[in-house]
Amino acid sequence: MKDEQPPRPLTVKDMDVDDQPRERALKYGISTLSTPDLWALILRTGLPGKPITQLCRDLMRDNEQSLFKLERKSLKEIMTTKGIGQTKGLQILAAMEITRRYNREKVGEKYIITSSQAIYDLMRSEIGNLSHEEIWAIYLGRRNDVILKKRISTGSATASIFDVKSILKEALLIDAQGLALVHNHPSGNLVPSGPDDQITRKMKEGAQIMDLRMVDHLIISTSGFYSYYDSGRL
Repeated sequence: MKDEQPPRPLTVKDMDVDDQPRERALKYGISTLSTPDLWALILRTGLPGKPITQLCRDLMRDNEQSLFKLERKSLKEIMTTKGIGQTKGLQILAAMEITRRYNREKVGEKYIITSSQAIYDLMRSEIGNLSHEEIWAIYLGRRNDVILKKRISTGSATASIFDVKSILKEALLIDAQGLALVHNHPSGNLVPSGPDDQITRKMKEGAQIMDLRMVDHLIISTSGFYSYYDSGRL
């Protein structure tokens, strides 16, 4: 009697035609697929006895059907869904990173800061959905065109770790004419804190000494932003 072979993982090709995301995408268009089906096209193989479509439904169920919630998870947290190992977890992170990079691209001319909304549009996909705080500086040219975006600090937004000198030094090295600050509040609460006010004041004073325009300081989340300029506090 031959040894029985363990069942192999089900692939998309093993499913009924009507349940194959690839076939439905070819027939009806990629936009007609559900989010789990899109993940199934990317991740491809499921578990023995569990097709990839079911595994991907489990993935989205574990994240309350929210890509925003999934984006905030670490590799270790993503792997808590049964069937998502290190390789599939990295594929998910890679897909999320490609999306962020796509959202940051601007075809043609340089990105021009014309308003607080323009700053938000530039930085939302970068830091709006992070689970920790980051402070970024946006360096601007004469026409408020973006020369450089640079992460200043990671962690809590406290005045004690905020280095005005390093920001101003970078501005001089790249011949920037202005700058904006942006940081995120992972909680979604956009009300400025005491340290937020201190950082804004220190940066404004330093910029004035160096004859640089400080155009704004934004606090952002996935759902909106607070602008010191718009609020008349800059």
